[in-house]
Amino acid sequence: MDKLLRESGVDFEKVNYYNQPLTKKKLADLIRKMKIKPRELLRTSESIYRELGLGKDEFGDDEIVALMIEHPDLIQRPIVERGSRAVLGRPVEKVKELL
Repeated sequence: MDKLLRESGVDFEKVNYYNQPLTKKKLADLIRKMKIKPRELLRTSESIYRELGLGKDEFGDDEIVALMIEHPDLIQRPIVERGSRAVLGRPVEKVKELL
């Protein structure tokens, strides 16, 4: 994806949210810009997903966002944000929607 952005002449900042944790407000903002529900951003293959019982439909949106902040492994990545829009960068072709 970095290559696509460079070749498109787009300036970008890469943020590793393990080193620079997202705030609850920032993650909620990204989800809003992606026009999805927080549950759609969960990585369901992670062991913490199963340990927390997130497969059950008993967690509200705010709870899911809070758990993603506490356990960043739950967040699908990469997320690409540009202005008022954001997309999950898989497949990489989705990023082209923002360019």
